[in-house]
Amino acid sequence: MALLQIAEPGQSSAPHEHRLAIGIDLGTTNSLVATVRSGLPEVIVDESGRALLPSAVWYRADHAPVVGEVALAQRITDPRNVVVSVKRWMGRSLSEIDSLADLGDSGPRSPVQVSAEILKTLRERAEQALGAAPDVLGIRHQEITGAVITVPAHFDDAQRQATKDSARLAGIPVLRLLNEPTAAAIAYGLDQQAQGRFVIYDLGGGTFDVSILQLSRGVFEVLSTGGDTALGGDDFDRTLFDHLAGLVVPGALPDLTLSVLSDADTSALRVESRRVKELLSSHAEVQVNCALPSGRRVEVSVTAAEFEKMSAALLARTIVTTRRALRDAGMQASEADGVVLVGGATRMPAVRRAVADLFGREPLTNLDPDQVVALGAAMQANLLVGNRAPGEDWLLLDVIPLSLGLETMGGLVERILTRNTTIPAARAQEFTTFKDGQTAMAVHVVQGERELVADCRSLGRFELRGIPPMVAGAARIQVTFQVDADGLLSVAARELSTGVEASVTVKPSYGLGDEAIAQMLTDAFGHAEADARMRSLHEQAVDAERLLLATQTAIEQDSALLSVADQALIGQRMAELSELCETLKDADALRAGIAALSAATEGFAAARMDQAVRQALAGRRVEDLDTNV
Repeated sequence: MALLQIAEPGQSSAPHEHRLAIGIDLGTTNSLVATVRSGLPEVIVDESGRALLPSAVWYRADHAPVVGEVALAQRITDPRNVVVSVKRWMGRSLSEIDSLADLGDSGPRSPVQVSAEILKTLRERAEQALGAAPDVLGIRHQEITGAVITVPAHFDDAQRQATKDSARLAGIPVLRLLNEPTAAAIAYGLDQQAQGRFVIYDLGGGTFDVSILQLSRGVFEVLSTGGDTALGGDDFDRTLFDHLAGLVVPGALPDLTLSVLSDADTSALRVESRRVKELLSSHAEVQVNCALPSGRRVEVSVTAAEFEKMSAALLARTIVTTRRALRDAGMQASEADGVVLVGGATRMPAVRRAVADLFGREPLTNLDPDQVVALGAAMQANLLVGNRAPGEDWLLLDVIPLSLGLETMGGLVERILTRNTTIPAARAQEFTTFKDGQTAMAVHVVQGERELVADCRSLGRFELRGIPPMVAGAARIQVTFQVDADGLLSVAARELSTGVEASVTVKPSYGLGDEAIAQMLTDAFGHAEADARMRSLHEQAVDAERLLLATQTAIEQDSALLSVADQALIGQRMAELSELCETLKDADALRAGIAALSAATEGFAAARMDQAVRQALAGRRVEDLDTNV
């Protein structure tokens, strides 16, 4: 008799078969891959025992790209064909990136393609270590089931989609995109069985993220998140680079440095700047004696105190963002149960002191800040493929970093999903038509915290056609926003009486600048009061236009009910209100203009109602009316 193979829900039906899953931290400066073996997460090293893979790709004419240490070493000898820090350009098109527009004989490469080369190298490293690589006959006896790839919490939809596209090009099946702070919390929280509210301070090579998480009995709930996608260790390197460049070319301003130095000199000085920064994390003073390819030299002593002064403004930006995230979570810094440092840049003593001063406690640093994100990603991947042990389970409740909504009349934003909404999430809201007989509606999806569409980021557009012609306001159009666990958005619109619908999976063209992303929340807070006034003004303008349209339609249909004097008065009030709508300066004046036109049309409206009642009752008997009551 054949037996059914039975397994616990979520576990493999063949317990002896361990599904191969990996976690990948695709970083700005370095990337790495991890997995879970014998129940413990570990980083996978290369043949030389190195865990970190430099996120550098060297493109050579007529040769396959080279990734890692060898590519990084070519920054000085062949700088125009080596791409570094590509993560900062994710979500942008090739035409917008001057630094990637010319890669010598190899031709241009997009950030997606460059990232794919890095991911491919990590995949191959994992396959070799896990026995998933083809044997001498080219046969794969077991394949990697999937990967969890981490992204900054503040990556927007375009950047997340670009990351998934890179993984697809690299031949990696993506189980999920996971926010980096959440991955770090998994690595810490499950290892230490932590409970309470924790702050994840993540300062990587190119981005800064901070998340406030509530950890309780295997539930990871993100209370708030903040960040800056244009701030990271690279920027601290840049402060030293500017300082040293000024010594190579006396009197040169930082913004003129690149035009004064050759490509080779610039690359050499950038490498030296990073070396000095890393040494200053453990030394009070570092001697710089650097010979540049051009023959020029820079000889100087740099102290830790000098470096901290140079980079103080950068560090202050991280603290401001952290305070904002705390405010969003409704808590004080002193109420945090722990602070976790993530990212290689957190090794800088000034960073650790600033975080300790803010929270009044020493941050947790017992896990390698370079590896903690990959370890957490590996643990999540292991769980998603069903390799969980009895009782090993947790729930991730992440959030969206920026509000999502659509454009309404007057160029206003109607938010459907507000920032810090837990994902996966779905929400539907009903809208209606503005004009009589309207049979189509344009749906414009936007992202941001401002009140006007012009101040937010456009994500996508589509049209809903086939709406039954009705009077304005009668149609019922339901618009549904859905954000999946990866933070990717889909939008659908449906006319409820007929069932006609249209939808879009938001895959915006890669075109949002890093500076624009970093400024979105800052602008929202800085312009909150002005935005509220502007929204009120535009709302009054929409109400005024609706009243003008309704009045004009009524006059065209029943002008016989108006006396010459009434018609003149209404015309005057309409002209005054139209002028206010055109100038669009004063919400109170618009409100007064609406009231004046409404008062002028009161008699007209009553006469039209009386006429409608008479027409409805014409030819009917009193007995019939009584029967129907």
